[in-house]
Amino acid sequence: MALHITTGEVDGIAVLWLEGRIVLGEETILLREKVKSLIAAGNKKLVLNMYNITLIDSSGLGALVAVHTTAKLGGASVRLCDLGAKFNELLHITRLLTIFEVSSTEAEAIRSLSK
Repeated sequence: MALHITTGEVDGIAVLWLEGRIVLGEETILLREKVKSLIAAGNKKLVLNMYNITLIDSSGLGALVAVHTTAKLGGASVRLCDLGAKFNELLHITRLLTIFEVSSTEAEAIRSLSK
């Protein structure tokens, strides 16, 4: 399944519910462009809910790093949540957990950004 992104706002924080795959091609471009447009629209706090991500490849990881960099340069904060065991392990093995802010649940991610 291709990447499908649903966006919304919870307590003034932009939430992106991601579903499908984050892999080389249109999926990674879509994710980067969506985050860029949200930041350009003035959103400074974003949560990426990864609960329904079925597959992520090295290009997908690169896209997440690009999202993180874009956010920092734009004065925004990005938090990942609901990773699941496999994705959490992947971020641990690649040491990307050291750069991403990660929450177990969406509610926890929103609370952390609301402070």
